[in-house]
Amino acid sequence: MPLLETQGLTKVFGGLHAIDDLDLHIEEGEIVSVIGPNGAGKTTFFNLVSGMIQPDSGKILFEGIDLVGLAPHQILELGIARTFQNVRLFQNMTVLENAMVGQHARTRSGPIRAILRTPGFRAEEEAIRRKAEEALAFFGTRLIGYRLEQPAFVLSYANRRRLEIARAMATEPKLLLLDEPTAGMNPRETLELTELIARLRDEKGFTICLIEHDMRVVRGVSDRVICLDYGRKIAEGTYHEVATNERVIEAYLGTKAVEGV
Repeated sequence: MPLLETQGLTKVFGGLHAIDDLDLHIEEGEIVSVIGPNGAGKTTFFNLVSGMIQPDSGKILFEGIDLVGLAPHQILELGIARTFQNVRLFQNMTVLENAMVGQHARTRSGPIRAILRTPGFRAEEEAIRRKAEEALAFFGTRLIGYRLEQPAFVLSYANRRRLEIARAMATEPKLLLLDEPTAGMNPRETLELTELIARLRDEKGFTICLIEHDMRVVRGVSDRVICLDYGRKIAEGTYHEVATNERVIEAYLGTKAVEGV
């Protein structure tokens, strides 16, 4: 059974099929890249899986459980976390607090225990802090040390993107959805994050689905690539198979994109 599977997934906005009868699957332990031109339905797909919007028809199965109708926090609790194309952090909270927010999705202490600061609450809060620091430490020295107490708004753009991934990691997901994780990064930062994405799977055991426009990133990390166009899947396979597919070249890549494939 796939970790994630969609069956006949459809979403229509004002007569436009953003996602059109989409069938796809993601196996546990895979890194799958979703590519396609602007408006192909990639972010809509993520919004559907994460419960931000609801489909008009079809199923979204996660470990056999249909996610349709569930709220985003319920889907998070089941084990799906995501980042966004436009970074969404709590800008005035510290780096550590942003990462701890991810862990609070797993807390058991209620408001009464929090107000009274019971021993159980304090122990849970310490465990949350420790796991948040572990997620931040995955990115080396960029988000730890003195940076732990810095507000998120002072971070560089690249570090804000790293922090958003760390926050998603801290929710202890089974599936990470990364929406254009290298957008806006320079070539050195892009290479570093490409290596980190591979480590997220190889060292941390996350299954990963990412939306990405940079074909160097897609080629560097993907076990499988899925190309969407007008909400439909037009190609699926290895990077080489998809990058040399005539329909993909016509829809998105262009002839220059496959030079050296």
